[in-house]
Amino acid sequence: MKKKKPLWQVYILKCADETFYAGVTTDLERRVEEHNNSPLGAKYTSGRRPVELVYSQSFAGRSEASKEESRIKKLSRGEKLKLIQG
Repeated sequence: MKKKKPLWQVYILKCADETFYAGVTTDLERRVEEHNNSPLGAKYTSGRRPVELVYSQSFAGRSEASKEESRIKKLSRGEKLKLIQG
């Protein structure tokens, strides 16, 4: 039996100070929990808690997800808001 590869998720969090943080993970629920309650969350989000998940998109592989994360990080705030709002 072939082992199923995990889906990679690109996500955007809205921080308490209204800024955005983008990341990638294979376990979105765990990662958001880490950002809110654990030292395993990103340094950026640790001082901006609580954070709220406002966007996610699935990819088959890490490479594609990382490329999309990089693209999102380069967007202006307005462009990120448009992406989040669909």
